[in-house]
Amino acid sequence: MSGIHRRDVLLATAGFTAAALAASNPAEAGDPSFMNNVPDPALSGNELPTFKFALDKSEGKVVGNSFGKEATVTQLPISKGIAGVSMRLEPGVMRELHWHATAAEWAFVLDGRVRTTVIDPQGRAETNDFEVGDVWYFPRGHGHMLQCLGDKPCHFILIFDNGYFSEFGTFSITDWMGHAPKPLLAKAFGMPEGAFDAFPKEEVYFARGPLPPEDAAAPLQGWKLPPETHKYRLLAQAPHGVYPGGREWRVDSGRFPISKTITGVVLDLEPGALRELHWHPNADEWQYVIDGQINVTLFGSHGRFRAETLDKGDVGYIPQGYGHSIENVGDTPARILIGLNAGIYEAIDLSQWIAGNPADVLATNFGQPAELFGKFPERDVFLSDGKGPG
Repeated sequence: MSGIHRRDVLLATAGFTAAALAASNPAEAGDPSFMNNVPDPALSGNELPTFKFALDKSEGKVVGNSFGKEATVTQLPISKGIAGVSMRLEPGVMRELHWHATAAEWAFVLDGRVRTTVIDPQGRAETNDFEVGDVWYFPRGHGHMLQCLGDKPCHFILIFDNGYFSEFGTFSITDWMGHAPKPLLAKAFGMPEGAFDAFPKEEVYFARGPLPPEDAAAPLQGWKLPPETHKYRLLAQAPHGVYPGGREWRVDSGRFPISKTITGVVLDLEPGALRELHWHPNADEWQYVIDGQINVTLFGSHGRFRAETLDKGDVGYIPQGYGHSIENVGDTPARILIGLNAGIYEAIDLSQWIAGNPADVLATNFGQPAELFGKFPERDVFLSDGKGPG
């Protein structure tokens, strides 16, 4: 479904037509971002839909001991703004050269080592090696590959800034060249037609070969590097914040300039700790539980409130602007990977909102004595331990 067609469907659901919109506001009618202002049918019911999906327990695409398991709107209908993939590669296996026509890709390495190459529209290519805790970002449409480096498997999480990306398809180089006529390929590359006889006829997806060299070889064209690197060492940095109940690492385009559409967060919560009630004015939130067990709440206005328990390997999704919280309800530390589909991090915490108002305003709003609010935190709590902020 194209962006404009999807907008028309949502308009019709909300009782509008594209023609009526164009008559009332021609500028807005031509802006696909107007979709974000139209009520989503999946969120317009009397009850909030599930926002949880057991990603690592899903079937996915498995070839040998390598796999790709995805969470898109097909698996989790609420997740229209962000999709994710859990991918494992065996030694010697490569996710072949491909591109995503409708989404940028952000990734976080969980286990092992990964090598990537990526090329931009100016023909500039970069090769990088990644370890646990490292991040990469590939802008929409940029060609790339992902390769297990070394003799141990690797595992990483991919986050895409479009929940529909898989539905529209990923474009693989073997799929393209395997279906192009050989005379066309011969003419394009200046090679005899017979040179393509043994090329794959169908998409390979996971290509298998010898272990890659420890030192990456130069591209056929020689080194021609882009101005901005695609690599960021997130967990190698000092935490963005340290609290009694845990720690937070955060990277947006301010620290990682090429990552213009995705912000990444790693959140550590001690048992009983709480990432307090808050919302993101500018982004949806996608959560992947790396370790532990958490309880996530979702507030959707009009008395709608839902809680889900997420275990290791599960995914949670919070629509833009919806109130939510994350609590470690297990007896071991929890680590959560969070992706937001905006290049700049924005959040408003409930404690900060209350602290930003005078006591008399709060007293009137809640019908309580003004003195009560003198006991509330006078700052943003953000993350508290099991005892609360004190």
